[in-house]
Amino acid sequence: MMIKDLFSKRRKYASMPAEREQPKTMNEGVMTKCPKCKTIVYTKELMKHANVCMHCGHHMPMTPSERIDLILDTDSFRELHPHMVSADPLEFPEYKEKLEKDQKKTGHKEAVVTGEGTIGGTPVVLGVMDPAFRMGSMGSVVGEKITRAIERALDLHAPFILFSASGGARMQEGILSLMQMAKTSAALKKMDEAGLLFVSVMTHPTTGGVSASFASLGDYNFAEPEALIGFAGRRIIEQTIRQELPEDFQTSEFLLKHGQLDKVLHRQDMKNVLSAIVQMHT
Repeated sequence: MMIKDLFSKRRKYASMPAEREQPKTMNEGVMTKCPKCKTIVYTKELMKHANVCMHCGHHMPMTPSERIDLILDTDSFRELHPHMVSADPLEFPEYKEKLEKDQKKTGHKEAVVTGEGTIGGTPVVLGVMDPAFRMGSMGSVVGEKITRAIERALDLHAPFILFSASGGARMQEGILSLMQMAKTSAALKKMDEAGLLFVSVMTHPTTGGVSASFASLGDYNFAEPEALIGFAGRRIIEQTIRQELPEDFQTSEFLLKHGQLDKVLHRQDMKNVLSAIVQMHT
């Protein structure tokens, strides 16, 4: 069987990680349509409410810059390793071109932004994954930047906060991508041994190798409402166990109910809760 046939079969049977409808902008971005309640709102008003629909509370995607502005104290953020870029170890067809396209689209070199700043006056190291860049997939650079952010937190003896949003490991980098699961987890083990705080916040979607490694290893595991969180896709699981899964399966609320999360946090409450936890532990 040819390689291209294997990939076509994978596409046929794999479940896409982000199945819910994305918000739509209209009139050159002036208006945005909520994908849940279908209400049309002014984009500027939506941004004032942290990209949360004012009518139904639906949490829409945020860019790393928007997330950083929401969480950290004003002008306190200093980015770490902004120029790291992925190589093409497998010479995967069109991989470089797709990376360049996403770099232009997002304004970032890779699918995670890391840095240091303060929250409520307390120094922290922060990581924010971007689902708009290769679906937030974890390649070598994503794993390396997260590992270096953890090591920076160790140097500063500061808490580490990570916002995950990912479709999983990046298949274009093969085993090198999967190795990042072990590398990031080993770095977090050092944080644990040093008695330092790691807060994991899972956003929509957090799936695959990311959910199976660093995203689930927090001292506190939080999530935004209705976020998709899981390893294998829903259709894969149903085909494997020959059973229909609950409607809310792999949502934040389902995981909270079954003890896999500590709390589901509304975006408007996020900074206050994180600030209180960080101050309590430092």
